[in-house]
Order: sequence, then structure tokens, then C-alpha cells
Amino acid sequence: MPKTITFNELRRIKASLPEGSTHVIADKLNLSVQTVRNYFGGSNYDFGIHMGVHIEPGPDGGIVVLDDPTILDMALEILEQQKSAQPTEDDA
Repeated sequence: MPKTITFNELRRIKASLPEGSTHVIADKLNLSVQTVRNYFGGSNYDFGIHMGVHIEPGPDGGIVVLDDPTILDMALEILEQQKSAQPTEDDA
């Protein structure tokens, strides 16, 4: 099912990922790393493919419709795991 998100939010998610996350996502989905980067707004189609990302002008960098949110879902899962692994103030 397609998902709609702003371009700037998509880029914020990508920028928040820990180092190596695009490699992890690419390996799990059997995609090139550049294809995952293209999903998050990259445009190197010599080494990666287009992944059904449609960008329209609009607020906050534009509106992005993702035909398949699998990569986004995996990125959000990585961020959630990272967040839950960080110690809280109660742990200190």
C-alpha cells in the first residue's frame, strides 16, 4: 500500500540512521546500497534503480508517495531499536 511523507521528513529519517544502516537494509532486501540511497532522495541511477518514489512540489520539500514502504519501514524499525537501546535517565 502506498505511503505519503514529506521529502524533508524522508531525508531526516535517512540522516538519523546509524552508520551502515543503508547497507543492512540493502543486504536484507537483496538490493544495491545505491538503490536504498535513491529511495531516500538520491539520484544515482547508474548504480541503483528507481524504487517507486514519486515527488511532487509542496510544503516541507514536497510530497513523496512511496509505492512500497518496505525500505522506510525497515529504517523506522532500525531507529526504534536504536532508541530503545539507549539508556534513559532512570537507568543512570
